[in-house]
Amino acid sequence: MAILVTGSTGHTGREVVRLLAGRGAEVRALTRSPAAAGFPPGVAAVQGELADVAGMRAALAGISTLFLLAPNVGDELQQTLTVLNLAREAGVRGVVYLSVYQCELHSQVPHFACKVAAERMIEATGMAASILRPAFFMQNDLSLKDALEAGCYPHPVGHRGMAYVDTRDIAQVAADELLRREHAADALPLVRHDLVGPDNLTASDLCAGWGRALGRDIAYAGDDLVGFERELAGHVPAGFVHDLRMMFQGFQQQGSPATPQTVARMTALLGRPPRSHAAFAAEAAARWRDGA
Repeated sequence: MAILVTGSTGHTGREVVRLLAGRGAEVRALTRSPAAAGFPPGVAAVQGELADVAGMRAALAGISTLFLLAPNVGDELQQTLTVLNLAREAGVRGVVYLSVYQCELHSQVPHFACKVAAERMIEATGMAASILRPAFFMQNDLSLKDALEAGCYPHPVGHRGMAYVDTRDIAQVAADELLRREHAADALPLVRHDLVGPDNLTASDLCAGWGRALGRDIAYAGDDLVGFERELAGHVPAGFVHDLRMMFQGFQQQGSPATPQTVARMTALLGRPPRSHAAFAAEAAARWRDGA
């Protein structure tokens, strides 16, 4: 039997594959382009995508444990529920599903609402699953390199404070949960884990942190969501831009903070403190200075 990893070429999925391979697991990694995937030795690259029902049936054959990371696309919910149903049909014993932190508090955000529905389906059908609920990815800031080096933090995150999490920490918990389920004698019960970093960050905190890392003043671009949507128009699909706008609107209005208890539970899951945004920014800035 083997573990199937979807979303295997992104920040989180690729790290999950690496960690599993390093711990001797039999891993199959779903990808549209196996020849270009560059997975570690011993990892079987499987061509396919979540929207291809026949392809997913083939990919799930002989799989005992599934890591399900669905893309943020218009039919995300259909893809997610279809793959969960196919996993049940294939006799997959355990699922680790990547949801979103506090998704139930931001029902106006399309991809958060998809996660809520998927969680309900997992619970209602009695699936043996670990639902991981990560906060906003620190690695999302990597796309801001040009803006940050020009002295601007453009994500309209607001001032109420929100948890960030390093995708490497998400991957560690995911790999641990996959192996826990893979090695268990029987199917394990449903669990939910909130995945966060150690700090709740506002726009001012992020500007100050990136300023220290880059050695320059960083200004916040502001809370203008209309302008944010207009700025991205034409560069990415309109539905995705609107989804992001609604997400940042929720962060501005409500925040998305972690409690000390949530941070303590994350620390226990990792066996160490979660990585901080300050450490992440320092690493990124060093790479950028080296031309990476």
